[in-house]
Amino acid sequence: MNAFTPGGKIDASRPFKPVKIAVLTVSDTRDEESDTSGKLLAQRVTDAGHELVDKAIVRDSIVEIREKVEAWAASGFVEAIVTTGGTGITGRDVTPEAIEPLFDKKIDGFSVIFHLVSYQSVGLSTLQSRAVAGIVKGCFVFCLPGSNGAVKDGWDKVISAQLDSRHGPCNMVELMPRLMEA
Repeated sequence: MNAFTPGGKIDASRPFKPVKIAVLTVSDTRDEESDTSGKLLAQRVTDAGHELVDKAIVRDSIVEIREKVEAWAASGFVEAIVTTGGTGITGRDVTPEAIEPLFDKKIDGFSVIFHLVSYQSVGLSTLQSRAVAGIVKGCFVFCLPGSNGAVKDGWDKVISAQLDSRHGPCNMVELMPRLMEA
């Protein structure tokens, strides 16, 4: 398989604007000590220069997932939420069911691009993921699978570029002030 090369580039002459990001791990089995994908994601967020404003773990529960995402989105302080876990196809995987009804707008292309880059790593196993993204109350929400590899693919090859204000020809940061327009 060929390596995926994302389109666009970083324009070093443009200013970097840190994004306020919250990380949510969805799991019935992980705790703070065993949450490797949440730790990895949080580290990548801060390594990229963004502000990690909160990090939490909730069970595979539609109610718990929704409550946390709604609270962060309504806070006015969180600009993006990245979840890890609960996007598979088993009975307990309910992250998309919890999050999609909250979307004011769905970002359909995220799932397509995530699967494209994931295919480069795991081949057809990417079919077992239901990664989704959208906007909730002016806050970007990206839902990734719970594996470390999926977090690396999702953050490194998709989300990080779109949450970098220097990325061109365009990025999601420049849209943030306009997300709540009527």
